[in-house]
Amino acid sequence: MTLNPTSFLYTVDVASGVATITLNRPERLNALTFQVYTELRDTFRALDGEPGVRAVVITGAGRAFCTGGDVEDIIGKLFARDAAGLLEFTRLTGDLILSMRQCRRPVVAALNGTVAGAGAVIAAASDIRIAAEGARIAFLFSKVGLAGADMGAAWLLPRIVGLSHASELLMLGEFITAQRAAEIGLYNRVVPAERLMPEATDIAVRLARGPSVALGVTKQALNEEASMDLASAIEWEARAQADCMQLPNFREAYEAFRAKREPRFE
Repeated sequence: MTLNPTSFLYTVDVASGVATITLNRPERLNALTFQVYTELRDTFRALDGEPGVRAVVITGAGRAFCTGGDVEDIIGKLFARDAAGLLEFTRLTGDLILSMRQCRRPVVAALNGTVAGAGAVIAAASDIRIAAEGARIAFLFSKVGLAGADMGAAWLLPRIVGLSHASELLMLGEFITAQRAAEIGLYNRVVPAERLMPEATDIAVRLARGPSVALGVTKQALNEEASMDLASAIEWEARAQADCMQLPNFREAYEAFRAKREPRFE
C-alpha cells in the first residue's frame, strides 16, 4: 500500500529500505493531536508489512522530539467527553504503542530534543533510542494529576531501566538529562546534535541489511517472553529458531562465511 499521512512527514529511502517518520509541528514542540495519534497508529500497522521497508526511524522537527498531547487540541477537549469518550481516547493512545511493538520492523528513535509525556512513551516503545545531548526526558503524567501508568509505560519502563528507576520516573514525573537517561539505560547512546540523524540512520541501515524475518521474530520474543517462565521461553525460542533455520537467510549466511563475503539477506 502507499502510505500518505498528512499530519507528519513520511519518507522512504528505497536503496536502504529505511523509512523515516518526522513529527512536524515544531511550533507546538511536536505535540500530538487526535489526528497524529491516529495516523501514527495506522502507519505503524501498515509498516509491519510494507514492501521495501526494512527499518524505521522516528524523529521530530525543530527543538523537540515530542512533548505529548497538545494542551489545546487534546487536553482541553477531553473535559467535554464522558467516561466512554475518555476510554476511547486512552485506548487510541495505547493502540499506537501496541502498533509500534507489534510492527516487526526495527524502530530507531532519533530524539532531537525534549521528550515528554506521550512522546516519552513513544521513545520507550522504540527498539533503540539515540538522543541528542539536549534531549531531556520526562514521563509527565503524574504532574498533571494522572497515573504514571499510561500507554503501556508501566510495562515498558521496568523492562528497560528496572523497577526502581521506572518507579522514580513514573511517580515523580520529573525531567532527567540525556546523560542521566543513558546512565540508567533508557537511552542507548547520546551524541552531539549534529551527529544525531547520521548516527540513527546508520543504525537503521545496518538493521535494514539484516535478516528481516529473524529480526521480527527477535522483537516478538522480547514482547512475549516477558510473561513466560524460563522453560516456556526456551521452548518458544527453540521452535522459533528451528523455523528460522529453514529460511534462505540462514543458508545465505553460511555461504557468505565460506566465500569470505558479507551476506546478502532477503
